Amino acid sequence: MAAEASTSDLVQVVALLTAAVFAVPVFRRIGLGSILGYLAAGLAIGPFGLRIFSDAEAILHVAELGVVMFLFIIGLEMQPSRLLGLKREIFGLGALQVGFCALLLTGAGVAAEFSPVQSFVAGAGFVMTSTAIVMQILEERGDIAAPKGQRMVAILLFEDLAIVPLLALVVFLAPGGEETSVATRLVDVGIGVGSIVGLLVAGRYLLDPLFKILADSRAREVMTAAALLVVLGSALAMQLGGLSMAMGAFLAGVLLSESTFRHQLEADVEPFRGILLGLFFMAVGMSLDLSVVASNWRLVIVYVVAAMLTKAVGIYLVARIRSGHREAIERAVIMAQGGEFAFVLYASALAVGIIDQQTSAMFTAVIVVSMMLTPLAMAVLRRFAPKDELTLEGVDVASNLTGSVLLIGFGRFGQIVSQPLLLRGVDVTIIDNDVGMIQAAADFGFKVYYGDGSRLDILHAAGAGRARAVLLCVDKAETAVRIAELMKAEFPLVPVMARAYDRGAAIGLIHADVAFQIRETVESALVFGGVTLQRLGVTAAEVAAIMEDVRRRDAERLELQIAGDIQAGRRLMKGNIPEPTPAPLTPPRRPGRAMNEETAGMLGRPTDAEQVDG
Repeated sequence: MAAEASTSDLVQVVALLTAAVFAVPVFRRIGLGSILGYLAAGLAIGPFGLRIFSDAEAILHVAELGVVMFLFIIGLEMQPSRLLGLKREIFGLGALQVGFCALLLTGAGVAAEFSPVQSFVAGAGFVMTSTAIVMQILEERGDIAAPKGQRMVAILLFEDLAIVPLLALVVFLAPGGEETSVATRLVDVGIGVGSIVGLLVAGRYLLDPLFKILADSRAREVMTAAALLVVLGSALAMQLGGLSMAMGAFLAGVLLSESTFRHQLEADVEPFRGILLGLFFMAVGMSLDLSVVASNWRLVIVYVVAAMLTKAVGIYLVARIRSGHREAIERAVIMAQGGEFAFVLYASALAVGIIDQQTSAMFTAVIVVSMMLTPLAMAVLRRFAPKDELTLEGVDVASNLTGSVLLIGFGRFGQIVSQPLLLRGVDVTIIDNDVGMIQAAADFGFKVYYGDGSRLDILHAAGAGRARAVLLCVDKAETAVRIAELMKAEFPLVPVMARAYDRGAAIGLIHADVAFQIRETVESALVFGGVTLQRLGVTAAEVAAIMEDVRRRDAERLELQIAGDIQAGRRLMKGNIPEPTPAPLTPPRRPGRAMNEETAGMLGRPTDAEQVDG
């Protein structure tokens, strides 16, 4: 019996992998995206397809961890200062969109002859946008760090916070729910707030010291286990407090975003995130009850179309307050579907008697179908939406380019890099997103196309998949790492050569698996130091030996930092303090620097001067 159960489990695992391996490439090839591929694969092998799986809900609970890990990685890329900068969007734009769309959807439910309470529950559930789908679309488009992407992330964060009062409101609206004491509801809210505060305190004072201790153990598998512990522990803490698991993971990521272990954590969690996120979409596909759709297909179609159009109109009107027409249209299409939290809300409404089993199945089917239609809506938007056009003289948008080398970023570094290639006759395609620089480059005989290299569609248009090499010469460290990650995911066979802003950026690029990276000031600084030694009377042979020793130490230290953190290998650096000195009897009036300004880049911490000159 045990052997039969083991074989059955193995068959299910093989079926999951087979469905994903076949469906996702096919759907990507025909332009419908990976999300719809996963959804279709889940539908095919689920309870209403080949029936390899009978309990889609159990798989969905496990697969939700993919969304959790995805939000953790997003949090790692969002420093607290950036999050604070979004507070107006979170509590202003997010609250306005959720409130306005809930009002419109409740009205639509009443018009469909549901009771006001049922209409509110249905509308509130549909207002909760799918975090997994929206974040996946933003990642594929390279828009997460863009202003329009940040506004959508802010709205999603508010929706995560709104699920708590919505669940409490469902209990209050239930038959007999008015009898629930105010004190009980206040206790629930207090527990939620306490969970957030506890996580913030633990993240601020415990996480970084913990990872320093683990890094000293030199056990890579323990670091991976610790990364998973942080993600899952944070998610569990929020769930126990009545909040969403995704919110807990996101906050943990934000708290670690300025840690020296940020890149290591991201590399450890990334493989689990991708697999589980795909599993989540497949589980959503499995959960579509085709019997309900078949018996009520006319109503399902009407409800899906009405709900998506109503929500899209509400999103568009709210978006136009601060954004242009194109961005408002994009946001309305991307966020028009229902989301994962609707399942939780409808289950709660079913448990307290607001809706019956048949109505809950209907509402759930509407949510799932709307999620499945989103990739199709995005394909229609790409097909018919007006393309971005630049009317400035001398500026062309990157489109259908075919150079053998793609150079991204044509600042002072990229301009020098281009010279040996062009002198050798290499066909170099150059893109940049600085219009002024593009126009100035034309005066010197350079054809530079307009394009943001951190967007996946621009990489396709610029010929990244056909290039023999892609050179990342952009100024911003986070942009270089972002492009490198997109290249690795979309074009793994194309070698990527990258300019690193500083040592921290170099480590991030190495984790992104670039073929070659170099810190932008290393070679010039070594030449400068060598010439100085010669001016001081040191022989050329001795200078060469010293330079070789510096390079050896630097390479060895970088290896240690990749395996550990930015502080690793400090013994390999030669400081300007000959011997350890006793600590002063009185503390200094202002904190001193660990080393002088010129070595900050070597330490991996850019100075203010570097940021300006950079």
